[in-house]
Amino acid sequence: MITDQELDMVLARYFDESERIAQVFFDKESERIAQACYQMARRFHQQGRIWTFGEGFWTTDAQHVAVEFVHPAIVGNKALPGISLSNNNALITGFDPEWKYAWGLKRLAKPGDMALGFSTDGQTPSIVNALREARELGMLSLGLSGSPGFDETVADFIFTVDSTDPLLIQETHELVSHVLYELVHVFLEQEVLL
Repeated sequence: MITDQELDMVLARYFDESERIAQVFFDKESERIAQACYQMARRFHQQGRIWTFGEGFWTTDAQHVAVEFVHPAIVGNKALPGISLSNNNALITGFDPEWKYAWGLKRLAKPGDMALGFSTDGQTPSIVNALREARELGMLSLGLSGSPGFDETVADFIFTVDSTDPLLIQETHELVSHVLYELVHVFLEQEVLL
């Protein structure tokens, strides 16, 4: 049986590693995140929509991001159009698994929209194919993953969490998602910049 002291040590190690990974990530990526948010705000300002997608438990992260834009968590923030392709059961189950999201973007999205894909390691075929399709369509494309990460040609902005632990990757992705949401609204409040 695990003692209280051993449990405290396990939890402390986990929280320390979680904090370290997030700190390293944001130290490295904060400027590019700001650039991505500015580009996203410009697209929203021009009536663009954000399309989100992920595999496994990243489907719920994709849904979470879309609903945050549609139903602002912060009072006073403007509702923005967000759609999670991960919610579309016909799309998910009715098409080739490796091309389902790419197919959805090709049929539903338009140039000026945004695509945000979540992957454990940047190697998920359905996410890679969708992000490539997004670029071909003239969409702003963003890929979030853990190590080893997406190939640099897959998306306009690639953000890789330096970890292979899916729980730690997901925690950092959630932080990134909240920063994207909040900073996009900061830019939208400064309409003269858009």
